[in-house]
This record gives sequence, C-alpha cells and structure tokens, in this order.
Amino acid sequence: MILKTAEELHRIVKSMLLAAGAGEEHAEIVAEHLVASELAGVETHGIRPIWLYFKNIREGQLQPAASPEILEETATSALISGGWTFGHVAAKFGMEMAIEKAAKSNIAIVSLVQLHHIGRVGFYGEMAAAAGMIGITVGAGYCMSGRRAAPYGGRERLLDTNPISIGFPNPSEPDQRTMLLDYATTFRAQGALFLANLRGQEVSPDFVIDRDGNPSTDADMLAQGGSMLPFGKHKGYALMMAVEYMARIFSGSDAHIDPNRGSDMFRHQGVTMIVFKADLFRPMEEYAQSAYEMAQSARAVAPAPGFDEVLMPGDPEANARAKRRKEGIPIADDIWAMLTENAEKLGMDIGGS
Repeated sequence: MILKTAEELHRIVKSMLLAAGAGEEHAEIVAEHLVASELAGVETHGIRPIWLYFKNIREGQLQPAASPEILEETATSALISGGWTFGHVAAKFGMEMAIEKAAKSNIAIVSLVQLHHIGRVGFYGEMAAAAGMIGITVGAGYCMSGRRAAPYGGRERLLDTNPISIGFPNPSEPDQRTMLLDYATTFRAQGALFLANLRGQEVSPDFVIDRDGNPSTDADMLAQGGSMLPFGKHKGYALMMAVEYMARIFSGSDAHIDPNRGSDMFRHQGVTMIVFKADLFRPMEEYAQSAYEMAQSARAVAPAPGFDEVLMPGDPEANARAKRRKEGIPIADDIWAMLTENAEKLGMDIGGS
C-alpha cells in the first residue's frame, strides 16, 4: 500500500496529464477530479481509470487539448459538445453553465455529447450543492457499442452501468456536507468488477450472471459472456432505463457520434444535468433547518445488528475525505503499479513510493 497526500497525488497526476498533451487548465481540472474521488474513498473512479485516458489519447480517441463548445442555448438550457476532450472538463463546464443559468432563471437543464469519461458523477452533485442548488446528473449511451448489463428478467446484455447522482445542499451541517446520491444503476460500478477480477476476488451473486442467466461469483464472468445485473432487481432496471432515456435519447447523442473518437465505450455517451435552486419555494434558512433536522433524525436512529451507526447519503464520502486529508490517501499496490507503468510510457519517473 502506498500513502500519498492529496497535494502529492495531484502534482503527480497533473504532471502526467501535461506530459500526455493536456493544457494547464485541462490537466488541473482532471487532476482535481481524480484526487477528489480518491479523497472521497471512491477507488473505482480515482486514478484507476487514468490508464484508459492515456491509451485513448495515443489512439486519437481522446483529444486532450480540445475545448467544449455550445451547440444550442436558451436562457434555461444548453446542448454542449465536449469536443472529445476529457469528460471531466466538459462536464464541469456543463455544470457551471447549469448553475449560472439556474441562478438567473431558478432552473436549468444542460446536455452534453461528444465527451470522454466524466468520472465520479457525485462530483457534479457536490458542485451544485456548494452553489446552493440541487443538482441531478445522469450518463448513458455506453450500451450502444458495448453492452454489459442484462435487464431484469433477462439473460442477455442490453444496457450498461448508467450512473446517476443527485446532490442536495446541507448548509447547516458543520462542514456543509452534501446529501448525496451517487451510484451506478448496476449492482456496483464496472470498476469494482475490474478490480475484483484483477485481485482474484469473488463478487456478490447479485453482481453478475453467466451466459445462461445463472448467478455467479466469478469476477471474470463478463469476459466469459455473462452480464452485470441492475441493483434492486426491477427497480434498478427501471431507473437504469430512465437514465438511458434522459441521458442518451433526450440529448440526441447518437446523432453526434464520430467513429474515430470516444472509443467504443464513450462514442454514444450523453450526459444530462438538471439544476435548480434549493430555496426556490422557501427561504434558504428554512430549507437549511429542515434539511439539518432530517439528517440528524436519520443519524439518531438506533443501528441494527451488524451496524455501528446510521449514516446519511453522502456521509461515507465526507468521513473518508476528513480522514484522508489528515492521514493521507492509501493507494493499492496494483493501482500504483499501473500509474508508474503509464508514467514510464510518458518518459517520467514518479518513484516507487
């Protein structure tokens, strides 16, 4: 296990992105996002997928120096092309625009097309919450080139992880932490399956099925023709489908594909963000008090056997953030090996520890 401060890891990641062709601003945004995910304890969306960014840059699928462009715009909406640059850059641009429009018009909706991996979707919910807004972010379209998830009741692949995030401000909390919903609509993110397979670990039988539709604990089952499963059976499947409609079908991302950009995974990706004022119908002070009371009521519930406490959505990320800022970010040996290998390909030496 390697231990790095957030500042050390940010410096390493940013220098690698610059070496790969990203400009100063883009490298700063992507490094900020990846390190923020590590601080939040979300290993699957921290530095783990950076190898894919470098691979797609070498292949010409990801344009590290491109910038987002507004395709259509009204006072309360916008359609944005990411220019096939880093998804984190395009999505941050989109969320900032949505926040700005909502500040003026109470509510805004922004969709993005032609962009790469946007990272941890909860990041954008936290952005909205920090601005006193409620922010919804959904991403889909991954199924159009490489399906990985079976619908409820099926044994063949149809959809994909289709993540969703909703962030609510909690300004009366001591650290103003976000009430945050942030997850893939599959049982877990594909990155968790990737890591389990890499580490020779078994997974929950709720995660994957084999090619015949039988539950499996084999983390390599996707490569053997199996499928990931939606969380919560029919409920997760319905939400997964709603995300597909809202992100890909609503945005029209299929009309903006480029066969030489985005790789199979992100070529059809559409992202939709809906942002509105948390104090739209009542003063912020009243909203904040009600939100605080709800959170405290949840935490005051007696824990069930096997649990130490009841947490609010967003508490795990906030707790991890506080701990890792104080003690450092633990990086698994296999993830660090991946990072050093990619650094070597860029002609860099980031050291062994």
